[in-house]
Amino acid sequence: MRIIRALQLDPRASYARIGAVLGLAEGAVRRRYLRLHADGVVHVAGVLDPGALGQSRWLVRLRCRPDSVPAITTGLARRDDVNWIAVGAAGTEITCAVRSRTTVDRDDLIGRRLPRTAAVLDISAAVILHQFVGGRGHYWATLSGVLTPREEAALGHPPVVESPVVATTPATLEAADDKLLATLAVDGRAPLSALAAAADLTPSRAARHLQALIERRVVHIDVEISPAALGLHTRAVLLLRIHPAQVHAAGRALALDPAIPFATAVSGRDNVLAVANCRDLGALYELTTTGLGDLPGLRSLEVSPIDYQVKQAATGVVADRLVP
Repeated sequence: MRIIRALQLDPRASYARIGAVLGLAEGAVRRRYLRLHADGVVHVAGVLDPGALGQSRWLVRLRCRPDSVPAITTGLARRDDVNWIAVGAAGTEITCAVRSRTTVDRDDLIGRRLPRTAAVLDISAAVILHQFVGGRGHYWATLSGVLTPREEAALGHPPVVESPVVATTPATLEAADDKLLATLAVDGRAPLSALAAAADLTPSRAARHLQALIERRVVHIDVEISPAALGLHTRAVLLLRIHPAQVHAAGRALALDPAIPFATAVSGRDNVLAVANCRDLGALYELTTTGLGDLPGLRSLEVSPIDYQVKQAATGVVADRLVP
């Protein structure tokens, strides 16, 4: 747990640095991390943010014929621009995030391919307007307190910087940047030597390119964690309707809740969407009644339990374990 929290704070920290902060031998940190990765508990990957390239991100819900869901989710999971795929409503509803690099790719998927699929009975899409927690330098609060304040400070806990979800001045990528992004998508902890070899750069130039990609928010190094490995076996998509004047306050409150790894303001009647990871149904009930009942401006709340998850940001999910 301490190693995972250290990675949340600095995903590319060396084993030696993590060991020095946590009081562990470098070899012990390496062995434990590799075991966690092999067991599907944690995966570190570089995740592209199309907002930095001037493209919006969308959340899509599909109501499908039950016998068609496996084929549809398999097809969606193969796409690099579709992540966080979950199945709910007794196997008839798919929720996914679309982060295409071009408007053409996005419109082809949402506007043409999915609606033309005979097994899709209904489709709704909402654009992400503002993200409160989930990637991009924000950290799931469920592991807060695992490290001491001194240990967190030693790992250089970066400040949470809220920025527009779509850059006003889109970043321009070079060929070397695309090669770096492809390597980071597989392993966000890939050493500079591997990044340099993939992009045909010197290690120093690869380091500069990587730093520029992170600073321009083209990519964030995401630490994906299996909720089930933390004892959180009940998950749900929460659709909230918040008074417009209270959306930001409600979103900030959600971001501080240890049960909420993802929360965002979206377009549409239900203007906030969140994901909840809870210990069991009793904990989900407590969260959605006592925990969220006092959210500023809350008008209504729909709870849609997740039957199973198919994909996170950069990994597949099989039997609640991450499969890169």
